[in-house]
Amino acid sequence: MSRRSSGSVGVWADMQRQQQRQLEAEARQRRQREQQARAYQRRAAQSHREYRQAEALRRTEELDAQVASLQGLLAAGCRAPAFRASSLMRQQQVQPFAPGPLAQPVPMPVLAHYQAQGGWTANRRAQAQAEARARFERDWRAAQAAETQRQRQLASYQREYQQWVDGQLAEVRRHNAGVTATTEGVARRDPDSVVEYFSAALYASTAWPEGFPRQVTAAYDPGAGQLVLDWELPGYDVVPEAKAVRYLSTADQDKETPRPVSQRRALYREVLAQCVLLVLHELFAADEAGALDSVTLNGFVDGHDPTTGRPGQIVLATVMAARSSFRELHLAQVDAGSCLADALHGQLSVRPDQLTPVRPSRRPQDVGNRVVSHDDDDEPDLLAMDPIAFENLVADLFRAMGMQAVTTQRSNDGGVDVDALDPAPIRGGKIVVQVKRYRNTVPPTAVRDLYGTVQDAGANKGVLVTTSGFGPGSHTFANGKPLELITGTALVDLLHRHGLRGRLGDGRRAPAAPTPTVPDTRLPDDYNVLGMSWTGDVALDVCALVCRGNRVLSDDHFVFFNNTRTPDGSVRALPATAPDRAAICVSFDALPAEADRLVLVAATDPEADPHADLAGFTDAFIRLLDPGMTELGRLEVSDGRARETALVLGSFRRRANGDWDFVLGGKGYESGLGQLVEDFGIEVE
Repeated sequence: MSRRSSGSVGVWADMQRQQQRQLEAEARQRRQREQQARAYQRRAAQSHREYRQAEALRRTEELDAQVASLQGLLAAGCRAPAFRASSLMRQQQVQPFAPGPLAQPVPMPVLAHYQAQGGWTANRRAQAQAEARARFERDWRAAQAAETQRQRQLASYQREYQQWVDGQLAEVRRHNAGVTATTEGVARRDPDSVVEYFSAALYASTAWPEGFPRQVTAAYDPGAGQLVLDWELPGYDVVPEAKAVRYLSTADQDKETPRPVSQRRALYREVLAQCVLLVLHELFAADEAGALDSVTLNGFVDGHDPTTGRPGQIVLATVMAARSSFRELHLAQVDAGSCLADALHGQLSVRPDQLTPVRPSRRPQDVGNRVVSHDDDDEPDLLAMDPIAFENLVADLFRAMGMQAVTTQRSNDGGVDVDALDPAPIRGGKIVVQVKRYRNTVPPTAVRDLYGTVQDAGANKGVLVTTSGFGPGSHTFANGKPLELITGTALVDLLHRHGLRGRLGDGRRAPAAPTPTVPDTRLPDDYNVLGMSWTGDVALDVCALVCRGNRVLSDDHFVFFNNTRTPDGSVRALPATAPDRAAICVSFDALPAEADRLVLVAATDPEADPHADLAGFTDAFIRLLDPGMTELGRLEVSDGRARETALVLGSFRRRANGDWDFVLGGKGYESGLGQLVEDFGIEVE
């Protein structure tokens, strides 16, 4: 028979058992906590996976909806209401007069409310009554003064309100009169009115998805009843590159399934065809007055010409549609591409994703009466804008173009007014922007300073934005460098293209590039063509300088890729025809009297090949041609040399009897066209 020990050993054993039980309890609690944590992690992981899977599904559905919207662009656009001039008319209604607290008269004191205070004796009662009467009279005078002041303020407020009402109604009447005048002008087939009206119709349209461009250049031929316009089309990125998004739980990341290239290209061509048909639909639907017998439409995108590398407008679609034939179409049921090509006999680029252009039959500048976009009456004058506000507007423009942009501090900005970041791969990166609100031509030193800032900041590109323009020296220095020069007219065009507002002085909106006038397209009566030929694959710019001695007469007398003619038109660049690779038109008799030299130079094109030199410039000569393109003679010029990138070909020099002789050149330059023209007095640095 055993018994429980009551000695120290038993106490020690109890303590050990209690400690053991406590340890076991703590272990159980720890295991429970670990089990709970693992269960929570499993639930959290399951919830995370479900969230990521749902998010991937949502993104896939967005891609599908975006594609469906593109495929149904024309059908949806045809359901939008047609533009009517009446929608532009404003109602002659103003807010009623609301004086607020001034409408309430000041309460006047009542004598009965003023009680005498105190007075056990007759004298004291009389004194108390006199004091009450005095308080009443004091309060009554104060109330009368406040009421008089209220009435004066109310009358002043009424006068201000009436002036405001008169101004508002006058503005509404002016606006409505302008709309009426425009519609009456459309009925008379007045070119300016027709262009204004149909530009407004396209800008006011509700048929286009958010983000689609709306840049238009238009002209009207009243004799033919034809509207000729260039319309900006969406870029290739309008079609999403991804087809679907799938969540990979093993890597905890989303994976995009790319859309097949052939599918994406086909959808882009379909979108472009729909855009062209939708523009035609909106124009004819808005034509209440019957001013449009036909429409010639050229659809373009902004890009770089694949053949030259130069930026410009690439026409991807063109069509001439008569009203009678277009009205017979049922656009909601047509295949857009077939309708454009077969029914309307239009052209659509076979590879618009590669900017393969088509040749337009007629452009607005061939007609005249050219305008760009639809004007608002209250656009700010960029020339009169506060400098800080102007910088903020430029930053807004860069943000509207899809970039990140912020203005810099006014001090210690290192010559940078706006810092921008282009998120596009390959061509994107950091951009430094300088803003010059000038009325006169920006000096070349500003362009040189910008280039130094680009190098110091380690930026990918520098942009100089001005309200004026740039001379040949600036363009020559910027050629081949990561610099872009934005003139005032180009700035206005960019602002309007991206939904912002601005004008230059009292002028209306201007196109992004100067529009040639009639004298620009007509050659002089007596002229010669200097056709330049050479062997080798090197791409060259052939330029001309009208000089007195060794100094050019002015920057405007330097004819090159950014200045294609002298002010008097005596020297101008021409498109070359085989076998020539460059051509200059010269009317020697029309050259300025002070000019005694016409210098011809050639330089490599850094944009086409930044590493090229003149080693491949061999067997070169100049063909002297008459207006009938009959060859009158050949002038041999020197071959180029390695490391040289610019060369003086030769010069025509005026003799005392007025005749011109050709003197062979041969001086080469390793620092390009900029170094060459400096020798002739053009400021580049």
